[in-house]
Amino acid sequence: MILLVGGGFVLSWLTTRYLVDTATVRVKSGIVFRQHRQARLDRIQAVDVVQPFLARLFGLAELRFEVADASGNALRLSFLPAAEAQQLRASVLAAAVAARAAQQPEVPTSPGEAARAGGEPPSSVPPPAVSAPAPAPVPETLVAQASVARILASTALTPFVIVAAAISAAGIVLEVTLGVRALSAAFIPALLGGAVTVWNRISSFWNFRVMASGDGLRLSRGLLETRSQTVPAGRIQAILIRQPLLWRPLGWWSVHVNVAGYRHTSEREGSKSTVLPVGTAEDVFRVLGLILPDPGIDPGAARAAFEAGMTGSGVDWGFVHSPPPARWVDPFAWRRTGFLATSTALLSRTGVLARSLAIVPHERTQSLALTQGPIERWLGLAGVELHSTPGPVRPVVPHLSVPAAEALFAEQAARAARARRLGRPAPGGNA
Repeated sequence: MILLVGGGFVLSWLTTRYLVDTATVRVKSGIVFRQHRQARLDRIQAVDVVQPFLARLFGLAELRFEVADASGNALRLSFLPAAEAQQLRASVLAAAVAARAAQQPEVPTSPGEAARAGGEPPSSVPPPAVSAPAPAPVPETLVAQASVARILASTALTPFVIVAAAISAAGIVLEVTLGVRALSAAFIPALLGGAVTVWNRISSFWNFRVMASGDGLRLSRGLLETRSQTVPAGRIQAILIRQPLLWRPLGWWSVHVNVAGYRHTSEREGSKSTVLPVGTAEDVFRVLGLILPDPGIDPGAARAAFEAGMTGSGVDWGFVHSPPPARWVDPFAWRRTGFLATSTALLSRTGVLARSLAIVPHERTQSLALTQGPIERWLGLAGVELHSTPGPVRPVVPHLSVPAAEALFAEQAARAARARRLGRPAPGGNA
């Protein structure tokens, strides 16, 4: 059996080939059933380097290619030596940027801008071939880091974990006090569910680091399986800053994003959309400075305005709130619920126990919906939903007065259309 299984692995290795040319990445594999997959360089958004536990023992790594508009990994290349995998990723990402730049039509500049540039026409140099010498590694700068102790503490303060532990403890206490044998066994599913949740979070976010790189955010994490993930800033569609109630005394927050092309079908897949599992407000603003470099507010007042959106305290900075009738449908949080439109993004804050601030850049607004349930209709209220790509962020501005909701609906549609007309593709992705 060992010889058969080992022989199958050897044959799989012998029949796996990959090719990177000036236009595509191709992978051929298979023994009985041959498979030939390819991805265009101009559609590649990110290349992740993943090292499962056994691969780490042998110094190997797997490359996973993220492609625009794909529901998952378009290509997987398993396995290469770790150093070779890092070098190949750098080459592919550089070639992908060059391929997208070559396809981007030249936008005529204004006469004044052309004069300042010396009147020279834009160069039309073709993108370099991938066969050229590999580019030097892009320097990475550490932006934020979630320590192991903070990951463990934040996991222990998760409501589901606390409830599961309380239910299990209650089963043990009842068994001891009532003398009913095996009563605690009825609470084993809750204990197992809590254990699985704890393990998934710890193993996914172990030694989590956020680094700034030339091709986007570089996220490094993992306990048994390590992952070096690239999140192109140009593919981020919406941002969610969240603070659970139990984290508030410690001043901790988490940051999640919707990334075009990323799935969100499970907790493990959803961890790919987390750019900061737990961190201080300083960590949040450093990360936010990378994924939203232009907040659309005067730089001297931007932090105070975003803090008002996160905490709902201090100067309100022009947030439009829910009217008094909203207390009947949201008695605790109606005073905090509100929105603020800057020149580049729409901010929506909700929640009073678990605080959250959703941020949607205007050009990333996919569509809008004006909603009104029967109770809201009776109270003269309405809500506005901002549709985004699949992910953990579901932007919504609830419980506004009908005139305010209609005005927001019309104004945000105009802002989104204007931003898309004026916007240009970001270096790390498509607009």
